[in-house]
Amino acid sequence: MTCIIVDDEPLAVKLLESFVKKTPDLQLLGAFTDSVEAVNAVKSQQPDLLFLDIQMPDLNGMELAHMIPPATRVVFTTAFKEYAFESYEVSALDFLLKPIRYNKFLAAVDKARQWYGREGQQAGAPPVAPAQATNCQRDARTGTDEAKTSIFVRVDGELQNVSIDSIVYVSGMKDYVMFYLEGESKPLVSHLTMKLVEAMLPADKFLRVHRSYIVAVDKIRKVDRNDCIYIGQEVIHVPESYQQAFRTFIETHSF
Repeated sequence: MTCIIVDDEPLAVKLLESFVKKTPDLQLLGAFTDSVEAVNAVKSQQPDLLFLDIQMPDLNGMELAHMIPPATRVVFTTAFKEYAFESYEVSALDFLLKPIRYNKFLAAVDKARQWYGREGQQAGAPPVAPAQATNCQRDARTGTDEAKTSIFVRVDGELQNVSIDSIVYVSGMKDYVMFYLEGESKPLVSHLTMKLVEAMLPADKFLRVHRSYIVAVDKIRKVDRNDCIYIGQEVIHVPESYQQAFRTFIETHSF
């Protein structure tokens, strides 16, 4: 099974790396101390397992767990047992309390083996051909990922399930972003960065047109000769630094 480690404490990362090395059927794809960087890596590499710390700056483990491919199973690693109940909300495979012992780590890996139905192979059942297994996993994950229709946004301490198709545009102000939704007069305000939101939203549906704006391309009503976008109740001028990407988009979607 493939895995990725995400923890903002370098010593915790090294400990988990040593555990992975001692476990023959685990392959480490990467280890990250920056949770924002980890999001893109998990989405692109789609590991079987994600060993994930909860308390981290910028993006905590609970928020990150809502953004990964559904085929990746999460094992939370934390020093705070009060998060145990919340971990079940994201269907975590296991919850390891720091300091983590190797026997507890192995127990979590065994749960993963059971989840993926690989215990039979460990006991001597005929193995699946690697190419066949890879193709099956890729097909399943692609189908699941394409079916993703919503994201979870933390607002006032609660996670709200937001339909991706309902988002008109997103604007940022310092360490906060505002999600403007169809049919809603007030935006949802969350403590996030625009960089993170850009990574969360599907690139084929959303375009960053300004340092402070990401727009849903199918919600744009018109673009005037001054490169101003009319969307929702907002008029957004596309600055020079974003004009090349924006004009490329316009050219590929225009007669």
